[in-house]
Amino acid sequence: MDISVYRPGELTSADRAAWTALQSKAHLHGSSELANPFLSPEFTLAVGRCRRGVRIAVVREGGEPAAFFPFQRTTTGVGRAIGLGVSDCQGVVHRPGFTWDARELLRACGLSVWEFDHLAEGQAPFEAGASGAFPSPVMDVDQGYEAYLRQLRAQSPKFTKTTLAKGRKLGRDHGEVRYVHDERDPGALRTLMAWKSAQYRRTGRSDRFAQAWITQLVHQLFHSRSESFAGILSVLYVGDKPIAAHFGLRSDRVLACWFPAYDPQFSKYSPGLVLHLRMAEAAAADGIAYLDLGRGQKEYKDSLKTRELAVSEGWVTRRHPVALGHRARRAPVRALRNAVLARPELFEPADKMLKRMGKIRSGSQVTTKTTET
Repeated sequence: MDISVYRPGELTSADRAAWTALQSKAHLHGSSELANPFLSPEFTLAVGRCRRGVRIAVVREGGEPAAFFPFQRTTTGVGRAIGLGVSDCQGVVHRPGFTWDARELLRACGLSVWEFDHLAEGQAPFEAGASGAFPSPVMDVDQGYEAYLRQLRAQSPKFTKTTLAKGRKLGRDHGEVRYVHDERDPGALRTLMAWKSAQYRRTGRSDRFAQAWITQLVHQLFHSRSESFAGILSVLYVGDKPIAAHFGLRSDRVLACWFPAYDPQFSKYSPGLVLHLRMAEAAAADGIAYLDLGRGQKEYKDSLKTRELAVSEGWVTRRHPVALGHRARRAPVRALRNAVLARPELFEPADKMLKRMGKIRSGSQVTTKTTET
């Protein structure tokens, strides 16, 4: 393989365009997971403005880009998936039929180990290092919103009827219900982040927005806009009052759900669920194929989903002392964290145990989103 490694600012506009083109064509070849906006150049470049050690490996065949591999690297050669801890889809973006040798790629990138927690399906050279696989539910809207709603009624009739009824009752009790799919008011984003921070604290989760780099990243992505990528803030209003909101990322075919939250004062109306149905309707009108709800088993996801993708976590390693040491330290942390995710009541004692095991790096933050519904 002809592999070159670049800093974010060194990537040419031609390479960025080639990267985007590979994503845009992925769904035509049965690789829709590669169209996920977390695998886009815009996400990688935004992380590069917030975090050190971001690099992009470009694999060329016949002088033309065949694959792009974004990653983060420490000075000791420990590699992580780009945005590990907040990224919901990771891996190599490549042309159809392309394959690679994982250890050769790591060697070219100067990595002894590469850690991932949301590896996309179809990344066979990396999947050999997976320690576990997890469902990532999706809402298919490629046939239109009405087709999605028919499927939802067939599989979850009571849930669908109840949620639609709550949306109507909300309007009767509080006046006009208004939905803005692509809200550009930064104040609405600040409201969402405040709701989300409060939700993290209520549910015993680590507050992501207490980390300056994540807040900076979200603000940058909110202002990122192109034909093939955008940060999308969707807001449900009663009159002029926001009661539920969601910030996610859009490619030309996939809307990745990321940070949803709502005003607890309106909880009896399930505004988060009402919001998701409005998002599905608007996404279908925009030509989106599916909404990716993200890794994590939650009742609301099971109710909204039409099918599941799978993402995996683990490590790809070379024979190197640094790789062995990193895996030995991280494996117990991952196992404990997954146990906590399965039983939230374990959070406090597990948190104390993790702190005794050593400083928790940002890459070991809880990676599954929670939404109160």
